[in-house]
Amino acid sequence: MDGAPVRQPEEGEDVALLDSVAGRDQAAFTVLFDRYGGPVLGFLTRMLGDRSEAEEVLQETFFQVWEQADRYRPERASPRSWIYLLARSRALDRIRSRTSRQRRESEEAVGGIGLYAAAAGPGTDVESRVDATRLLAALQEEQRQCVELSFFQGLSLSQIAERLEVPLGTVKSRYLYGMRKLRAAWAERS
Repeated sequence: MDGAPVRQPEEGEDVALLDSVAGRDQAAFTVLFDRYGGPVLGFLTRMLGDRSEAEEVLQETFFQVWEQADRYRPERASPRSWIYLLARSRALDRIRSRTSRQRRESEEAVGGIGLYAAAAGPGTDVESRVDATRLLAALQEEQRQCVELSFFQGLSLSQIAERLEVPLGTVKSRYLYGMRKLRAAWAERS
């Protein structure tokens, strides 16, 4: 480039684009996506901490823009603010869903195993810590590693995948198989 400043779109241009999108103008939608797709993706990546998940939420966001452009009201927000608000809302839904799913999976998988109590630290009785050690010894190394990182360090499955540098699906499988083995080992112990 010749060093000339990049021209920022005027709000009126974006309002006109959204009006056109409401009329199902694909070219206007493409211009709007080209203008805001990159910045919104950056925002979502920072918010979610995972680029692939951010890309999915970006698609959901712009699908919502396409479907609901007729609901946009310029007196309530600028087009830019409206798009970011949609993106933020989708990301918060994703975070809530992820947290709820992880909590539910942990509760279901534990099924009464006192691992949280065993991990409590110095105040935990020796027998509970020995039980937890025996239970974890029943797992394959990869399974044990995933379970320990989840329970003892509080990492999400996505964070575990990043730390271990393995695909998220692999971590999910190791974690769930490990939790099933723990449940079976706990049942045998009782």
